[in-house]
Amino acid sequence: MDMSLLRRVKSTDRPTLRFRLNGAPHSALEGDTVLTAVLAVSNHLRVSEFSGQERAGFCFMGACQDCWMATENGDRFRACSTLLTDGMSLVVPDSGRTL
Repeated sequence: MDMSLLRRVKSTDRPTLRFRLNGAPHSALEGDTVLTAVLAVSNHLRVSEFSGQERAGFCFMGACQDCWMATENGDRFRACSTLLTDGMSLVVPDSGRTL
C-alpha cells in the first residue's frame, strides 16, 4: 500500500536523484527539497519527541522549525529549505530519539 503523503502531478522530466531513508533506497527529482522527497515516499517527516505523533512539517518555508531532520551521520537541517542531493542518507527518528 502506498503510504506517501504527496503525489507528483507535474514536472517529472527532471533528472533522477537517489537517496536512502532509514536505510531503504528511494528516488526523487533534481530540484526537490528533502521535504518533498521524503513526503513523496512516506506519510511523515518525523515523530514528535513530545507527543509521539507523526509530523509532516508545518509552514513549508523554513519559519516554524517543524521539519528538522538528520542524515545518517547526524548532520541536522531543515527539510523544507534543503535541496536533496544525490546519495543522501536520511533518517526519520522515532519518538524515542530526538534530533
